[in-house]
Amino acid sequence: MAARFGAREEIEQASLSPDGNWVAFVQPLTGQGAGLYVADLRGSGELQTKRILAVDGKPDRLAGCQWASDTRLLCTVYGMSTLGGTELVRVSRIVAVNADGGNVKLLNTPGGDSLRSRGVSLSGGAVIGLAPGNEGHVLMMRNYIPETTIGTRNAQTKEGLGVDDVDSLTLRARPVEPPKVNAREYIADGLGNVRVMGTRTIDATGYDKDERRYYYRPVDGGGWKPLSIVMKGDEGFDPSLVDAGQNLAYGFKRKDGRLAAYSRALDEGAVETLLFAHDQVDVDGFITIGRNKRPIGVSYVTDRRGASYFDPAIAKLAKSLSSALSGQPNVRVVDSSRDEKKLLIWAGSDVDPGSYFLLDRATSQMAPVASSRPPLDGVALAPMQHITYAAADGTQIPAYLTLPPKGTGKGLPAIVMPHGGPGARDEWGFAWMVQYFASQGYAVLQPNFRGSTGYGESWFQQNGFKSWRTAIGDVDDGGRWLVKQGIASANKLAIIGWSYGGYAALQSAVTEPDLFKAVIAIAPVTDLDRVREERRGWSDFRQTSDFIGTGPHIAEASPARHADAINAPVLLFHGTQDLNVGVQQSRLMQDRLAQAGKSSELVVFDGLDHYLEDSQARIEMLTKSAALLERALKR
Repeated sequence: MAARFGAREEIEQASLSPDGNWVAFVQPLTGQGAGLYVADLRGSGELQTKRILAVDGKPDRLAGCQWASDTRLLCTVYGMSTLGGTELVRVSRIVAVNADGGNVKLLNTPGGDSLRSRGVSLSGGAVIGLAPGNEGHVLMMRNYIPETTIGTRNAQTKEGLGVDDVDSLTLRARPVEPPKVNAREYIADGLGNVRVMGTRTIDATGYDKDERRYYYRPVDGGGWKPLSIVMKGDEGFDPSLVDAGQNLAYGFKRKDGRLAAYSRALDEGAVETLLFAHDQVDVDGFITIGRNKRPIGVSYVTDRRGASYFDPAIAKLAKSLSSALSGQPNVRVVDSSRDEKKLLIWAGSDVDPGSYFLLDRATSQMAPVASSRPPLDGVALAPMQHITYAAADGTQIPAYLTLPPKGTGKGLPAIVMPHGGPGARDEWGFAWMVQYFASQGYAVLQPNFRGSTGYGESWFQQNGFKSWRTAIGDVDDGGRWLVKQGIASANKLAIIGWSYGGYAALQSAVTEPDLFKAVIAIAPVTDLDRVREERRGWSDFRQTSDFIGTGPHIAEASPARHADAINAPVLLFHGTQDLNVGVQQSRLMQDRLAQAGKSSELVVFDGLDHYLEDSQARIEMLTKSAALLERALKR
């Protein structure tokens, strides 16, 4: 079971060609490696795929690919490297390749890869749209880095973020938007026009301030005009995409303490319209369709993910899709053909890891394409229930409870599994770690404690670090609830978490040493001051420092400083190339636990990052975790 659940997802990303005849998949290879596979959808019977590109994960990895034309794909390749031999950084580049695997080319960045460069280009750019009428051309947001001019007349002297129209076949580039030093993003309208620009505000020390300014360009061209200002806490209209047909920017803004979806006209009137707001949760995304990302609705999560569609025809289609797919509650359009007649659909649920389908809207025929996790075909999975439980102060905490597929659901060994973030939340659906432990007979509780996002700013409070007592208290109360309900035995309660969840697991063991009998922390934060220092020298240092805060909680909320308070055995996992939470955080925790004479083990995965996207590493992690739980809970 560890091998089945720990295996990387068979289809990590998929896209449909503009003519709807081909599908491209990113599939895992050994370690962190991945391959790009292309399949012809016009045949009948079992899908035949051909691998046209591969990276070995040492360090090159494949983030995803999209079609630039019917015969050409663009892929983002990335890996971890070091600056000055010590500073760990993520470096990415974009590669173009024909659908048959030929004519592979690197879309070079404008400066940054030259020995004369006056800086280092970490990003290879981002595709923000297509160039209609020019097949294979894309709009690329690229960072220009100037070169030294000594001894040459051909130095690149531009600086900042700009947009180019790039021919993915010849690599010829035409400037669309000249680079600007303070630009942080551009948004295109789907018709080849850059309509919105976001800028960053820098303080006197060179650090980013908590203020972003957005500007729009009128439909008939001309200079940039003010659109909105977004301050800390998401105050102000934050644009996400542009609908050229309606000349509108779509984005988010706070309403009654929660994020709501708005549109704003891109003209002098700048009329702002509320599109959708939920009275309980944040609106968290726009739903789009087509190669030009036409907005068709918004998405949000209550106990399950929901949607509100702008177009009644699309709402009807979504309902019919769910019905056609045996009532699968999680259905989404992954990609579409140029004319939107063919749709690549993904559907799944809590007890179904998901599958891909091709829908031909002209014939109303839908055919299966691929399964997301073939190793789990035929494996009985456990339903995930949405529940609430009372915290110590009476607040009802939303959570998800997963019980083993078989049994009474009483007197079980149980796991509290707080999510990462803390700027995140859990939601209903398939979760490989949850399902693995449920298959091994454990009840699993996933609390959306105060400090989680998605429920508005009052629920988020100051964040899970500054408001750690509330967040950790809610997590602990989840364990007590399991025992009170008779679901778990008091001597068979464990806690497992990843990232912030790992931090919460360790800090819970500090504050309630006798509640959990085993602690498993994956890539955890263990010292808050070290989190701050990891970003010193980077432009977001001030924002990170403000997020962590100052005061007594820095010491009180750092589990590495209280290792002597922990009674339960601790198992730590961490990758050496973790850019989110440095491996030194786990090494510090292990050292402090060893000094205090506590039972602990640190498993370090060389060359892996925060997400441990290596099947063998995940299998080892599940196997070792299960063994610790067996011993600690005396099963």
